[in-house]
Amino acid sequence: MTQTAVAAASSGRNALELGDVTPHNVRQLRVLNAAIFPVAYQEAFYQSAPTLGEFAKLAYFNDIMVGAVCCRIEPEQKRLYIMTLGCLAPYRRLGLGALMLQHVLKECDHHLNTVESVYLHVQVGNEDALAFYKKFGFVVTETLDQYYKRIEPAGAHVLVKRLC
Repeated sequence: MTQTAVAAASSGRNALELGDVTPHNVRQLRVLNAAIFPVAYQEAFYQSAPTLGEFAKLAYFNDIMVGAVCCRIEPEQKRLYIMTLGCLAPYRRLGLGALMLQHVLKECDHHLNTVESVYLHVQVGNEDALAFYKKFGFVVTETLDQYYKRIEPAGAHVLVKRLC
């Protein structure tokens, strides 16, 4: 693998790893996101992804890119926003989502001066995602009726995890 592996777990013969988002693999991130998410992300998202450091990671299953997480710090509000965290359907429930989320939460420990909470949006009706985040201590703080512009349902839950 050409990227730097920052975390690895072993499940029998299956290797789970996280690697860096770089200018050389950001096109793969774009293809991956198009396959995972029902919304398209702006060019600015992909231009910024390689600059996010430890808050943008690609997830690999046996050297195959199957997931990604991208976050941004919002220093004025002292919070981290999880812009995307997803995995291709055949590779779900193998621990990749947990690996990505645990990495992000651990990185927040290095930013306690600037990150007091982590939040994200989950589409109304996505019960699997709600259950996943609730296992990690996230709570629904509000529901926005018309958050998404071009998909149904258009509503989104706001989930928050307080860190301190």
